[in-house]
Amino acid sequence: MKTITLEKIEDIMNNRTPRAIGKHNFFSVLVPLVQKDGELCLLYEVRAEHMKRQPGEVCFPGGQVEAGESFQTCAVRETVEELGVCGDDIQVIGQLDTLYTYSNFTMFSFLGTIKEESLSEPALNPEEVKEIFLVPLRYFLEHEPIVYKMKVEPVVGDDFPYEKIKFSKGYHWRKGDTEVPIYEFENRVIWGLTGRITRSFIEVLKSQEAENV
Repeated sequence: MKTITLEKIEDIMNNRTPRAIGKHNFFSVLVPLVQKDGELCLLYEVRAEHMKRQPGEVCFPGGQVEAGESFQTCAVRETVEELGVCGDDIQVIGQLDTLYTYSNFTMFSFLGTIKEESLSEPALNPEEVKEIFLVPLRYFLEHEPIVYKMKVEPVVGDDFPYEKIKFSKGYHWRKGDTEVPIYEFENRVIWGLTGRITRSFIEVLKSQEAENV
C-alpha cells in the first residue's frame, strides 16, 4: 500500500462532501398551507392506487432528493411535478423539524403556501397522485390524534459471530421507540410519517401559542 501523507488526507477532506454512512436515502416534502374561503387549510395528496409504495395512502407532496439539489429545492420540485402547479405559486415559509427513521432514510419537511387559484383546476400527475384534499388547520388544533407506541428491535441472525467481538453469550443490542399518530378527518385517515410531520407542526403552533398566553 502506498504511503499516504497528512497533506494528501487534508486534500481529500477539503474536496469532498460528507454523506451518510452505509445505505441511506434522503427525502423532502412540502407541508402546504392553502387559504380557502378565508380559512387556512393543510393540503394532502392521496397516492395513486397503482404505485408500488404505499398505494392509496395519504401523504404530502415530495420525494427523493436528487444528486446536487437542496432539500428545499426537492420539496418544491416534487410539488410542482405532482400537483401541476407553477413554482411561482409556491412560497416557502421555512423548514420544519427533520424526521429520522429507523428504515435507512431521513425526511426533511418545509412549510409553504400554495395559491388557491392555482388549484382550481389541478393538473395532477396521474402516475403519482389520485386526488388531493384540504383539511382546516383548526381541526388539528382542536383534535388530538390517536397515538400508537411501538418498539423497534434489531433482528440478528443466529450466525452472527459473537465470539469475534468477545461476547460469546450474545450482545445487548440497542432498541428504539417510535410513535404512529393517526388522525381521522371525515372519511380520510392521516397517519404514519405524514401523521408525525403533521403532529410535529401542530405542536410547534401550540407551543408558540402557549408562550404568548
